[in-house]
Amino acid sequence: MKLEKLNQWMWRWHVIAGLVSLPFVLVLAITGGIYLFKSNIETPIIKSLQGIKVEGKAISFQKQLKIVSRKMPKVPTAIVLPSEKTQATEFVVGKFSHKNSWFVNPYTGNVNGNFSPEDSWMHIVRKLHGELLGGEIGTKIVELIASWMIVLILTGIYIFWPARKRGWRGFFSIRIKLGRRIMFRDIHAIGGVWISGLLLLTLAGGLPWTDVFGGNFKKLQEITNTGFSKKWFGMGVKSNFEGKELSLDEIISISKKQKLSGKITIDLPKQGQGVFSISNETMPLREMKKLHFDAYSGKQLMELGWSDIGVLMRARLWVMAFHQGQMGQWNFILMLIVSLALTFISLAGFLSFRGRSWGIPSAPDNFKVGVGVVVCISLLAILLPLFGVSLLLIALGIFLFEKLNQ
Repeated sequence: MKLEKLNQWMWRWHVIAGLVSLPFVLVLAITGGIYLFKSNIETPIIKSLQGIKVEGKAISFQKQLKIVSRKMPKVPTAIVLPSEKTQATEFVVGKFSHKNSWFVNPYTGNVNGNFSPEDSWMHIVRKLHGELLGGEIGTKIVELIASWMIVLILTGIYIFWPARKRGWRGFFSIRIKLGRRIMFRDIHAIGGVWISGLLLLTLAGGLPWTDVFGGNFKKLQEITNTGFSKKWFGMGVKSNFEGKELSLDEIISISKKQKLSGKITIDLPKQGQGVFSISNETMPLREMKKLHFDAYSGKQLMELGWSDIGVLMRARLWVMAFHQGQMGQWNFILMLIVSLALTFISLAGFLSFRGRSWGIPSAPDNFKVGVGVVVCISLLAILLPLFGVSLLLIALGIFLFEKLNQ
């Protein structure tokens, strides 16, 4: 049986937290939906630099490397293999948002230009989505809102269950004849319950990028040895420093024999005993591989696959790919539906609240939270540290307010 006083108490805090979070939730939902179209915006730009005509015999990759090195401000750290003869060769320096790709026409030797994620307006959308254009402070605000969104989902499910004594009909029917406030409340409640699981999974995919939770998650991976092994990144893997280093053409010939799927990247040796590291970016994720080769003999030193990645990192990679809609068309459509639904039910909740003449639900007199609820809140506060800090600040504010009004 649901406790009515607890339900009333949760409802009050659900409304207060929802109102405070609403502007941020709308920004995250809208920018998240827009960012799903990142490849639609950036792919045409990249193709304009990458697209070439086949004109005679291609020059060697080693020579292309020398040509592009004279143009790039820093020495290339990797090469992305062209998948077709009509594609320019991509040389890369940097990673993630700081990645800069330069494209060389293998037939003419011309450098077609360069592209960085920062060159696209999608970079602003990502900054807005991830940090509200506020740097480290903005990142922590986003993490705080994401933490409270989890609380809003859990309290919302409790408030709704079991569908306001309407049985199973309460999970499907919206009461449109009882006024706009009830209609919007039903849209908010029913829609929220139906997408609650997807929202929690989406939030789980976003939290690894955060500062506090994400940082703690990385530390947990290190302590439990459930992340990428150091050897995945070539740490401790060395070439036998003898003879002449393999040319880029020789290592590319070796890489093609590996029959890897997806986008293939070769990381270039960073020092005398450095290795050539071949990896692929592909779906499904279980086909990921990392191979290290001796830079002088071409001997395979190590082959790592999905099973060599720690369980927490595998889970993290999965939810992060899901969060970005990268797991196929179905995933893209599902995440677009989630972003639109979150926007819609958030606005519906606000309109329902407005129908109450801006009234906050009252809490029951002399109500004390039970041990079970305290335990649940404590666990969430430990799991989501910024949520825990905000609770302490709220409790301190309430205490001081009551003292001043005594």
